Amino acid sequence: MRGDVDTIKEKLDIVELISGYVKLEKAGTSFKARCPFHNEKSPSFFVSPQRQNFYCFGCGVKGDIFTFVEDVEGLDFRGALKLLADKAGVELGYSEGGSSKAEKDKLLSVVEEATKFFEKELAGNETAHSYLASRGISDESIKIWRIGYAPALWRSLYEYLQSLGYDKELILKAGLAKISDTSASKGPYDVFRDRIIFPLADPNGRVIAFSGRALSKETEPKYLNSPDTPLFTKSEVLYGLDKAKDEIRKKDYAILVEGQIDLVLSHQIGVSNTVASSGTAFTRAHLEKLKRFSSRIIIAFDGDVAGEKAGEKASELGIFLGLEVKIANLSKNLDPAEIIAQNSQDWKDILRHSLPAVELFFNKIEEREKDPRKIGKQIEKKILPIIKLMGSAIEQSHFISMLSKRTGIKEEIFWEDLKKIRKPDLSFESRHDFKEENVLERKVSLSYREQVEGRLAEIKLWKKELSKLPRELALLEKEEKELTDNLSGLMLRDDLNSLLLELSQAEASKDVKLIDTLTAKIQKVHSLMGALEERRRML
Repeated sequence: MRGDVDTIKEKLDIVELISGYVKLEKAGTSFKARCPFHNEKSPSFFVSPQRQNFYCFGCGVKGDIFTFVEDVEGLDFRGALKLLADKAGVELGYSEGGSSKAEKDKLLSVVEEATKFFEKELAGNETAHSYLASRGISDESIKIWRIGYAPALWRSLYEYLQSLGYDKELILKAGLAKISDTSASKGPYDVFRDRIIFPLADPNGRVIAFSGRALSKETEPKYLNSPDTPLFTKSEVLYGLDKAKDEIRKKDYAILVEGQIDLVLSHQIGVSNTVASSGTAFTRAHLEKLKRFSSRIIIAFDGDVAGEKAGEKASELGIFLGLEVKIANLSKNLDPAEIIAQNSQDWKDILRHSLPAVELFFNKIEEREKDPRKIGKQIEKKILPIIKLMGSAIEQSHFISMLSKRTGIKEEIFWEDLKKIRKPDLSFESRHDFKEENVLERKVSLSYREQVEGRLAEIKLWKKELSKLPRELALLEKEEKELTDNLSGLMLRDDLNSLLLELSQAEASKDVKLIDTLTAKIQKVHSLMGALEERRRML
C-alpha cells in the first residue's frame, strides 16, 4: 500500500491537481490562491511544486495531495487513496470487496448507461414528467440532477443493457437487476420499475447507484434504493453531497432532509448546502462525512411523528459526535418539498429560526404537557440523556440553566439527576472499521516533538522559496520562533525529568555531593523554563 501512495505521488502533480479546485497564480517559484478552506479576500494559500505540498498562512492548513483531497472532498484517507488512484490510473495493490479496478470501471460504465436509459425514458413519459412538474421540479433541475424514470416493465433495463454487450453477472453485481428467490428459471428482472429515478453519486460526481421513488401511491416501498454493491454502501452515501459540499464549507453548516425531492427543491431555490439520506436513517458514517465540511447541522425532517422521531435519533447521534445540532420546526404533517412548493421564503425562514435540539425538544414537551410534574419526568427521560451526550461542560451548563429558568426547578436538582443518568452508548451506531490490509494505516504516529522538528524543517524550505514575499516571510519567521521556543521547552522538560530521576536515585543512596550538584542543575533548568515562559507571554 505504501508503494501505491508513492506511485500516485509520482504520477500526479500537486499544482495540476489543486488548480482543478482553485485558480492558482505564479508567486516566485511557488503558486498562490485564495484558500479553499476558509473565506478570504487576498491569497494566502501557497503551493510548492518543488516539494509537492501546500500551506495556508491564513488558517494554517497544510499537507500533500492526499491531505488536500481528504480536506477538500471530505474524505478519509481510504477515500482519498481511491480517488487519487483513479485520477492517476493506478490499480491499488489491495482488493476491496473482491473487485479489481478493471471490474469497478465496468460497473461504473454499466451504471452510467443505466442512468442514460432512465433519462431517456423520462423524456418520453408524459405521466412521469407531469408528476415532477406537479412537485415544482424544473426542467433545469431534472437535467442537473439527471433525474430519470424506470418503465413499469419487468426487464426493459436488463434487456437494453444486454443489447449493449453487458453480461448478466455484471448487471446483477451493479444492483440493476435481481433474480427471484422463488422462481430462478424466469431469469433476472429489473430492480426499479415504474419509479422516478434519482442517481446517487460519489465525490467525483460519478453515478454509483440509484434511489427510486414510487410513481404510484399504491406501490410499496415508497423509496427503493440500490442494494449494496462494490461501488455503493447506502449507510455511507448522502444524496447531493457531491454538489453541496462546497456550499456547506462556505456557509459552515449543512441542512439534512429525508427525501430527494426535498433536496432538489431546496437546491432549486438557492439553499444549496442541503443533503438527503435517500429514504434511509442518517447513520454515523453519514454524519462523520458531513463533519469533515462543517461541525454544524440543521435537521429538517418531515413534520410528522415519524420525522420527529427520526430527527431525535439523528440529533442524538450528531451531538454524540460533537456536532452543533439545530432542528427546523416544520409545520405538522408537511415535508420540506410541500413547504417550498407553497412558499419558498417560508422554507428559508424556517431554517433561519431553527433551534438547538435540546431547546426544540423541550418546547415540544411544553406544548404537550401542562402538568409541571409530568414535564419534569419528560425532561428526565428525554432531555437530560441528550445533555449527557454533550462533550462540553459549558454547553451542558447553558442548557441546564435554560431548563431551570423555564421550569422553576433549581439547577442543582438537574445537575444531581444528570449525574445519575448513564451516558447513552452510541459508539456502535453504524460504525465501519475498514481493515483490509491496514489500508488506513498511512501515517506512523509521531510524537509532538517529532512533529515540531518536522515543521521547523519545512518552514526553512518555505522561507527560502518565499524569500521575496515580505508578508509571508514575516509570518513564517513568527511561527518559526514560536515552534523553536516550543522545542526548547520540550527539551528542558526532558532534561528536568532526567535530573529528577537522577536526584531520586542520589537521595536513595544518600550521595550528598551528587544531590547538591543535581539540585543546582534542576534550579537552573527551572530558571530557563521560567524565562522561556515569560518570553512567550511577551510575544
